[in-house]
Amino acid sequence: MRLILIRHGQTPSNVKGVLDTRLPGPGLTLLGLEQAAALPGALRDERIDAIYVSDMVRTSITAAHLSATLDLEPIQRAGIREITSGDLEMHSDRPSVETYMTAVYSWSQGDLGARIPGGEDGHEFVARYDAVIAEAQESGWGTVAFVSHGAAIRAWASIRGINVPREHILSNPMHNTGVVVAEDTPEGEWIVRTFQGEALGGDRVDTTVGGPAGESPATAR
Repeated sequence: MRLILIRHGQTPSNVKGVLDTRLPGPGLTLLGLEQAAALPGALRDERIDAIYVSDMVRTSITAAHLSATLDLEPIQRAGIREITSGDLEMHSDRPSVETYMTAVYSWSQGDLGARIPGGEDGHEFVARYDAVIAEAQESGWGTVAFVSHGAAIRAWASIRGINVPREHILSNPMHNTGVVVAEDTPEGEWIVRTFQGEALGGDRVDTTVGGPAGESPATAR
């Protein structure tokens, strides 16, 4: 299966640099809406069979143009929502952001037991994300798009991508509507074909990283 992981469009919390992971979450900014509108054109060469969204409002809004263009009803699954920020929720100070992203980075280094204060650890995150991917694989679809979240996409790609260097997440942030493309192997592993941190619509619609979830520990300092 070919898996296209797309980060949602820009939100007001992204602009403020806030860790915002509670339901239902904010909608999109005007820039975020423009990013969402650019998705059908940017993905026109992909033969997408299904679109999954999380249970956070920003992913449904981001997927709206793409789903309408492809005449596909988005499938909502809580398992692909953002990594919960726990006690750091709605914080924007640098120590909080760095604590959050350092835990995510630790997972890519193999320490899945690292826990975000008051939030989830890597085992819990991977289990829920993998469960939705397994459901999509069982469907028999060739290409599936997940409209998901910055930290979640980067973490999953770093943990599951067998060809992704462990340091990759440190130097490769992900802007709003950035994309990761991965393909499964007969052995049940994942190869990352594309890790595009820039917005699919290009610099015309996004010149910022888009909040803490798109950052790396290196840039969070």
